[in-house]
Amino acid sequence: MKKILLATVALSALVAAPAMAADLARPAPVYKAAPPPVYFYSWTGCYVGGFGGGMWVDKDYSLSGVGVVGFGGVNFNPVGFGGHNSSSGIGGIQAGCNYQFAGGWVVGIQGDYGWTDAKGSHVDPFFGVSTLSSNTKSLASVTGRVGYAWDRFLGYVKGGGAWERDDYSWFITAFPGIALNGSETRGGWTVGVGGEYAFLDWLTGFVEYDYYDFGTRTVGLTGIGGLTANFDIHERKSVFKAGLNFKFGGAPVVAKY
Repeated sequence: MKKILLATVALSALVAAPAMAADLARPAPVYKAAPPPVYFYSWTGCYVGGFGGGMWVDKDYSLSGVGVVGFGGVNFNPVGFGGHNSSSGIGGIQAGCNYQFAGGWVVGIQGDYGWTDAKGSHVDPFFGVSTLSSNTKSLASVTGRVGYAWDRFLGYVKGGGAWERDDYSWFITAFPGIALNGSETRGGWTVGVGGEYAFLDWLTGFVEYDYYDFGTRTVGLTGIGGLTANFDIHERKSVFKAGLNFKFGGAPVVAKY
């Protein structure tokens, strides 16, 4: 019985020995470190900033009525009174928020307000005895925008509502001292295109072109002795601007492997 038991133990040792030797010869597994995370700029967040640039204005005039305060007036088919162009620098402030989704797509909303002093004038071509002048004092808009971001660069288009403040005068040179004046705040629409780059996580810079159309509005002018005149004025604007935004909120996006 002892001989059988010893033989069994010896046979088991002979069978297990090659397996144990193979385990001892196999190298230990090597664990490769994961690559460091790659961060992409996120445009999600809000911002405030300022801008400066140039503005070009185009106005067309048509006289559509004259009268005297207290005595009524006469309206007639508009008579073309020519138009003029003006230009000026413009500077202002803006604020807005963006949201980035589905990779590089960005949507946002922005409000801006600019101060300007775009003066222009022309002699009426109908009678040639009067001068019409205008001065655009301010320009504002509230727009939505959509764009696509390539990391720190964002290209976008925008569109929305716009408002402006204008002063007008009609000086009749044939009768020295007779001048009619008026002012208005009118609404319109705007579209634009631009590009923005993030220099730092909290600082971006942009360049932009915006087109404004304020349609045709009737503007009433009043002068000495209660004289009145109504002009139908059609106005369009082009604005080129560049500016900086100070961004807050949002966090870098970690690339997925």
